[in-house]
Amino acid sequence: MRRLLCLLLMLVSLGASAAVPDRLAALSSPTPARPPLPALIVLNYHDVRDDIRDAGRLDETAISTDHLIAHFDWLRANGFHMVSLDDVLAAEKGTRPLPDKAVLLTFDDGLASAYTRVYPLLRAYRYPAVFALEGSWIDLPKGTTFDYNGEKCGSECFVSWAQVREMQASGLVEMASHTYDLHQGIVANPQGNLMPAAVSLAYDAKRGYETPAAYRARLHADFKHSSDEIAHETGHRPRAIVWPYGSFNRVAEKEAAAVGMSVSMSLDDAPARLVAGATLPRLLVSDNLDVAGLAALIYQQNVVTPQRIVQVDLDYVYDPDPAQQEKNLSALLDRIKRMKPSQVWLQAYADPDGDGVADAVYFPNRHLPMRADLFSRVAWQLRTRAGVQVYAWLPVLAFRFPDAKSLPALGGSGQGKDGDHYRLAPWDPDVRRMIGDVYEDLGMHASVHGLLFSDDAYIRDTDHLGPLAGSTPAQRTQYLIGFTNELAERTRLWRTQIKTARNIYARPVLDPKAEAWFAQSLPAFNDAYDYTALMAMPQLDKEPASDDWFRRLVAAVAAYPQGLDRTLFELATVDWRHRNQPIPAKVLGAQIRLLQSQGARHIGYYPDNFITGEPNLEAIRPYISSAEYPHPEH
Repeated sequence: MRRLLCLLLMLVSLGASAAVPDRLAALSSPTPARPPLPALIVLNYHDVRDDIRDAGRLDETAISTDHLIAHFDWLRANGFHMVSLDDVLAAEKGTRPLPDKAVLLTFDDGLASAYTRVYPLLRAYRYPAVFALEGSWIDLPKGTTFDYNGEKCGSECFVSWAQVREMQASGLVEMASHTYDLHQGIVANPQGNLMPAAVSLAYDAKRGYETPAAYRARLHADFKHSSDEIAHETGHRPRAIVWPYGSFNRVAEKEAAAVGMSVSMSLDDAPARLVAGATLPRLLVSDNLDVAGLAALIYQQNVVTPQRIVQVDLDYVYDPDPAQQEKNLSALLDRIKRMKPSQVWLQAYADPDGDGVADAVYFPNRHLPMRADLFSRVAWQLRTRAGVQVYAWLPVLAFRFPDAKSLPALGGSGQGKDGDHYRLAPWDPDVRRMIGDVYEDLGMHASVHGLLFSDDAYIRDTDHLGPLAGSTPAQRTQYLIGFTNELAERTRLWRTQIKTARNIYARPVLDPKAEAWFAQSLPAFNDAYDYTALMAMPQLDKEPASDDWFRRLVAAVAAYPQGLDRTLFELATVDWRHRNQPIPAKVLGAQIRLLQSQGARHIGYYPDNFITGEPNLEAIRPYISSAEYPHPEH
């Protein structure tokens, strides 16, 4: 049962790194028009089958033998050079540079085909590779089976230790740890969701959540077991750990390094950085790619993929009645699955009064009341059932901590009368510590792809500036950027792969002098975050939603280098000036098409009211879906 998540967990953790379909035949061979490649490409394969139809019903990572041979031929014919882990480490140390178009081959899970099909090909081509072994699978007692991607597997599905020793002795294959027994899902929240064991705190109905200390001890014991076994069987301790499902965090990396595994490998489409200690991202080869698909996979790292975002209030899911709450969640999942955006930005704090201030949150933490332990559940269901990336949406300064009245504030009543959020003063060490703790606790308890820093992150020149008095607008902008980076780093202790996005108002984009009133700057944000979430909401500035306003906004963004590549235009689905009247989906669709016609690449909207069905699903789907053919499903 526990193995049923093997492929599912892996694929949903990848997001944009999923393989590109074979239809991109135009990328089947290099051309001068292609952007330069990173210094190192790491490819990740799994099972190899002579007849791909023999693979388990869920095994989309299997590749046919003839396709793998075609990959090897294509790589050689197109000037790629296979390198070993030794070569990579030498390049990191600066003692020996990598050749141009360097490729490191990796094969996961220690499947029998690694010996029967892959190893003979490596010998024939003289290609080095890294094989990642999951020890408990090799050690399965005779007669014991489990579900591996839709196929009942026992130890016969995996290499034997004798075969491992033979391959290691060839000098072509280096053995890495794929953990001893962490390639599985464990219960990680009260609702019973199974999440990757290496990056999740275990949850028990009687004892609650595993403590961070117990988590570290569990990982350390597993890593030591794996390292000791590989050393005993081969005479060589593994230098690399290959993370199950590609998921890792800094806590886990530290425990792996403590037993000698200082090289870390994940799954991601980010360019590899040849820096000692940096995790090596790998491109997952799936869907039995032919050479056209392989070329697309390799070169897509340099392509800007348009994002379609839906921002969701978790307050709409929450209900004190558990049965109604589950119905609300089902409504959200069904809607998002049918709509098919690429990302959902999900509220992680409770704001039932709509003042933008976090009085409570939806995850266990040290300082704020927990309205319900709900965020982890909803985020995981969105990832696994709706197939979207999930960003956690949190305030930056707008927190109201119980029994913390002595904490200094920048300004804002928090009642909406003055138009400003209640915001704590970011220079105060207790404020920084407490907000940082909340962000770290989010990372500890929820699996997310990114963070959205909310629209409360601004500093007025009329605020109580404290030590920031006399600073320039640009200095205040950088001060807040520094604070958000600090919050991201606290979260990355547990969710190292997260990306970041931050809201910016339209006024400082249209008029850079308004930085004095916001401490916000589009070029500074685009340098600091993966995405700048531009609130393309003219009603916030009491402006008419005219075509001219949207055109001017896109032109202002396009004036900056990579402005359109890094900026997401977020539309409003309600008119807050007129009693929160819904904006018709037809109007939203026209605004989206206008933005696209002017060059906008990334587009989203807020809020999505899945309870009332606004905006209308069938009407908005063609505009916000990331699917190739966003038509109604029958």
